[in-house]
Parts: sequence; C-alpha cells; structure tokens
Amino acid sequence: MKKDNIYIFEDRGLLYLNGTDVKEFLQNIITNDIEKVTNEMSCFAALLTPQGKYLFDFLIIKHKEGYFLDCEKKNIDELYKQLTLYKLRSKVEILNLSNEFVVAGISYEKFLTFDNSKDIEGFTIKYREDPIFLDPRLKKLGARLIINLEKLYLSLKKLELKTGKVEDYYKFSHELGISQIDNYKLQNKLFGIECNFEELNGIDFKKGCYVGQENTARIKLKNKLNKKLFAIKIIEGNLNAEEILLKDKEVGKLLIKNENPFALIKIQNDILNYENVYQCGEAKIKVIKPDWI
Repeated sequence: MKKDNIYIFEDRGLLYLNGTDVKEFLQNIITNDIEKVTNEMSCFAALLTPQGKYLFDFLIIKHKEGYFLDCEKKNIDELYKQLTLYKLRSKVEILNLSNEFVVAGISYEKFLTFDNSKDIEGFTIKYREDPIFLDPRLKKLGARLIINLEKLYLSLKKLELKTGKVEDYYKFSHELGISQIDNYKLQNKLFGIECNFEELNGIDFKKGCYVGQENTARIKLKNKLNKKLFAIKIIEGNLNAEEILLKDKEVGKLLIKNENPFALIKIQNDILNYENVYQCGEAKIKVIKPDWI
C-alpha cells in the first residue's frame, strides 16, 4: 500500500443499527464484546450459526447513538435478513446506508500522520464527524474511512489522498493471509474459529453467551482446532478442483476461488510445513505463511 493512496471499496456495504436495545442485541449474537466499541475503538466480529459455523464477518464502528457494520456488499441483504430475524421485539432499527456512505482504505503510515491518532489496532478518530480507524484485525492492513458520499472527494483533497487500485489493496490483504472477498463462499463450510478469528481479534472468549459460542469454546478449550483457513499461491497450473492433496492424501479444500484464493488446510498441533507443495486439480500450490499466526 502506498502511503498517500486511498482505496475505494465499492464491494463493501454499510448497515446502521440503533435503538434502545441495540447494544444488548449485538452483545447476544456476535462473537466479540460490544463493550469494546466506543467513539475511540472499533472491533472485528462475526455472526455464526448455532453450531458455530461461519455466516458473516464485519467491522463494528460506533457512530452517533448506534453502530455501523462494515460488511461485504454481496452479503448485505442476507445479513440484514438474519439480523431482522434475531431482532424479534427488540427496540432496534436496522438501516442499509450503503448508498449514502462509502468505505475506503488508507495506509497504516498515513493514519499515523493524522491528529490524535494512536498506533493501536481498532483505534478510531473522527474527521468532520466521519470515523477513521486502524483496522482492528491487523494494523498492517491500514486504516478504513467511512465517509458520507457527498463529502468524499472534498475530504480526499483536504487529506491529500489520491485514488489507488483497489486490486492492489486486496492483493496485499491476500499476502497477509486475510480473506475479504467472496467470503459468502465460506458460509456453513467451516467453523468461525477455523477462520482465524481468534488471531484476528474477532472472538472474545471472556464475554457471555452468543450464537455459536458453545462449540467455539469447546474447540478452543479441548484443543480440537485441526484445520485453518489459509491464503494459497499457485506455483503452476490451474485451480480446477476443490480437493487439495499432499502425497495423494486429501488434506484440505479450496473454498474461495478467485484472484486471491483461500483454502481450508489440515494442521497438527498448530504446526504446518509451509514448504509443502500441494496438488489441487491441475495446479501445484503452496500455503502463504501469515506472520500473525
């Protein structure tokens, strides 16, 4: 990521939740602790199935009397329906503000040049009432801005930012081992904890109950985590299969097949040989080693 570039995420959407019961509502269903989210701190969280399987992930940002949920736009209608299903009689309003606000990314280095910024994952400041926050998953991912669409280009000019290619940002995210595109393809195919949400600050094991908490805690406490989601790179050939083989033995599955592919790979005792060359259909692949695991 170049220091003075901004990356406009047209593939990201925004839900806004507010109302008397909004904090309790979110606390009862998400993997992280909503008490962590303040005007100065944002967080990463997920919504799981009752069995602990992945459904959605999102960033949560305090805004006025409610919360923004920064999520993949492909999932936003489905996420809206799921939240509405859980809402029941709670005094919570859920709005889709994707047409009014835009989500964008800037470099870690640029964020630290802003007044009042701090080198803390999730740290949040305001620029003309709009939040700018250091990515709570990993600060190497840089910061994100949520800006009213009408103010976008004036704000970019004042912040001395120029538009970069969003493909460069997602390539960088893939190299870091963090999946952000086509995550809907993960739904119901792996447990939330297998998505590395613990390492990416997305699960709080000290908070109370939430949807999927029982299985998530059991996998953690009984050390039954034997698969994880990894970014993969193609050494040669084409990805034309789901099964991933090592010495003719199936050790994983390709789950996200795009320019930045991800696969669920078996591990043993948190150990994986990153020098292994795997077979996936006609392709030879290797696992990208994240420095945060």
